[in-house]
Amino acid sequence: MAELKGSKLRTLRSMANTLKPLVFVGKNGLSEAVLDSIDQALQDHELIKVRFLEFKDRKKTLCEKIREQCKCEWVGLVGHVAIFYRQQPDIDKRRINLD
Repeated sequence: MAELKGSKLRTLRSMANTLKPLVFVGKNGLSEAVLDSIDQALQDHELIKVRFLEFKDRKKTLCEKIREQCKCEWVGLVGHVAIFYRQQPDIDKRRINLD
């Protein structure tokens, strides 16, 4: 997936306004289970929010790790909530069209 820029990122951030966080990063940090949950949520929803309950001082570093591990795009960070996007590979299941 090509890196998203400008208006596409703004569009995704505006779409995420109404979403609730689907995955929470707690005292165990980015465990395999949390990364699997993020990966599954991206597969199901394409655009998700992740809330940091712990490790708030390292959230930018953790967002980069999520981006690399889950092969997704880090759309933004508002407070302790990060927004991630990964386009659904199956065209029939795609919910978001950025073209």
